[in-house]
Amino acid sequence: MRLRQVEVFQAILQTGSISGAAKLLCISQPAVSKTLMHAEQQLGFPLFQRARGKLYPTPEALILQKEVGALFEHLQRVKRLARGLRHQQDRPLHLEVSPALAQSILPGALSNWRADYPSLPCSLAMHHTTEIVQRLCLHEADLGLTLQKTDHPGVVVEALAYGYLTAIAPAGWWSAAELAEDLPIEALEGAPFVGLTNTGTLWTELASLLDNGGVSPQVLTTVQTYKLACDLVALGHGLSVVDPFTAQSPREGTVQLRAIRPRTPVYLYAIHAVDSPLSLAAQQLIAVIRRMARDMGMTLCP
Repeated sequence: MRLRQVEVFQAILQTGSISGAAKLLCISQPAVSKTLMHAEQQLGFPLFQRARGKLYPTPEALILQKEVGALFEHLQRVKRLARGLRHQQDRPLHLEVSPALAQSILPGALSNWRADYPSLPCSLAMHHTTEIVQRLCLHEADLGLTLQKTDHPGVVVEALAYGYLTAIAPAGWWSAAELAEDLPIEALEGAPFVGLTNTGTLWTELASLLDNGGVSPQVLTTVQTYKLACDLVALGHGLSVVDPFTAQSPREGTVQLRAIRPRTPVYLYAIHAVDSPLSLAAQQLIAVIRRMARDMGMTLCP
């Protein structure tokens, strides 16, 4: 089947009629009918049967549907990639950021960056790393920021800075002497705890630390984001463990912080498509983020 025939086949499957497929594809009904006829002639069997004014796929068409659907989805990805390349010069700086960074270091970084780029449009979307990489490879985004390293061959990954997995507690929970030291993972045994339903890398690493130490905190509340965990801890809901960027976000003394022992590094990564060099504006934003990370007490990567 030719690509046009695939498009027509998929459109009829979606709409159930020649007229609906023509409208969906923005072509004439005779063009749809002709393309369908040629496809059936080449295949040697009918693809649709008419009943009660609608077209229904034949058993043979249903067998084809799965493979054709995958091919059609790939074709749509190619079209999206082409659109991204065509409008690359016209679109704003498009950022794809993991939720933890979007709710911690990024707002301040964007404010500082805006001083140098007061009129440059910028858009920000929150996604997890897998989707960030996909959008970068499709040229639907310019720069990604995440706490999870990726080895996808289509992107360039740069480690900007790192801190350590951090335990947080309500103000006054630990003494000044305790705050000067890391928190042994064993200290979480039986402690009231705000857990995460997140299945990301950081939470997996924490789960491994707890399992290896035979430690079981008393999980009373579970949430979906590190920021919400911090907010609940500040209100006295117990302890939690979050990434260092969320932990160091301004909270006016409402939470206390201690690095978990054994120390577990958490890196901030900038990623972009391997075939799409960063613009000057994107490079400047990265420089601002590095400065802010240093000011938050993180260690800068070379």
